[in-house]
Amino acid sequence: MAPNQALSHGHDPHPSTRPLAGRIRRSAVAVVAGLTAVALLSACSYGSKNDDKKTNTAAPAGDSASSAKLSADTVRIGYFANLTHGTPLVGLQDGIFQKELGATQIKTQIFNAGPAEIEALNAGSIDIGWIGPSPAINGFTKSEGKSLKIIGGSASGGVKLVANPDKITSLDDLKGKKIATPQLGNTQDVALLNYLAGKGFKVDAQSGAGDVSVVRSDNKVTPDAYKQGSIDAAWVPEPTASKLVTLGAKVLLNEKDIWPDKKFVITNIIVSQKFLSEHADVVEAVLRGSVSTNAYIKANPDKAKATANEAIKKEAGNALEPAILDPAWADIDFLDDPLAATLQTEADNAVTAGLLKKPNLNGIYDLTLLNKVLKEKGQSPVADAGLGAK
Repeated sequence: MAPNQALSHGHDPHPSTRPLAGRIRRSAVAVVAGLTAVALLSACSYGSKNDDKKTNTAAPAGDSASSAKLSADTVRIGYFANLTHGTPLVGLQDGIFQKELGATQIKTQIFNAGPAEIEALNAGSIDIGWIGPSPAINGFTKSEGKSLKIIGGSASGGVKLVANPDKITSLDDLKGKKIATPQLGNTQDVALLNYLAGKGFKVDAQSGAGDVSVVRSDNKVTPDAYKQGSIDAAWVPEPTASKLVTLGAKVLLNEKDIWPDKKFVITNIIVSQKFLSEHADVVEAVLRGSVSTNAYIKANPDKAKATANEAIKKEAGNALEPAILDPAWADIDFLDDPLAATLQTEADNAVTAGLLKKPNLNGIYDLTLLNKVLKEKGQSPVADAGLGAK
């Protein structure tokens, strides 16, 4: 990966260990595009049988708040069958979004990778999507700020460093060990590189070789790599982290503990700028549904967890067992704030790591409609860290 690439993202970092994923293409022009592929990070659900995406004709209907149709007959929503996308999993399954949209029909597409979702948004196959920060940044940068806007937050946290206790007993035992991350340049990869640098370890970002060996391993195969002893630890998102714990790994570090206020963005809501311009009322309704769903999750965590797992079983083919589901769900914070400052920090750390050229993120956020919804509900507005619509 060349330093003059773009960035990619999935879920992860913090102030001094924060990253943003960046993936590289050989052509300088396609640099940002290449990073999109690296952005899946925790975007993929553990054990999912879907390789790319799945289309559903419509989400559950629920009780419509109004029979009146909004400005669009249909809104097409993309997301992942993954716990960090709990807001759409719960809100669509329980009909919360449909209630806000009234007679406007919902159609959904399930993705396993950020790049595929960005491509779908650019192609007009979806209008709104839940996605990790890196793919959002990639899509925005690649289009020179013309393709999408981040219009809200959805989740924070859900990333841990877990290790084989027979090989690593503390954070001081990392030298000479092999630590897995989901992908070269993804959010967890950058977070680990930053963390190791802060500890004084020397690691080549491209090859992963150095005082500590960074092994890029897809989340789906990391558990097998751990069982076979080919890795000693892993800096990974949920539910992979909890899966490894069921195999005997111990949690060495919860990434939220190295972020201010223990919060960092892992899932955002994005929208096509064209759809936002033409159907702001529909976008507002979706955001209202998101805010209502997050409030429901906070008030009913156990019911929401069961609903999310039911949706995962339906979309991905198999539900998560309690030993994995319970700790993973408990570690994810569902919130409306996109935590814009942490997005900038992740991007800055990726630049520092030499994995991407500093991106221009000015205008990536448009939180106007979200703050309107929050105000209606008597809640405080959220900030865009100076990266709002110009």
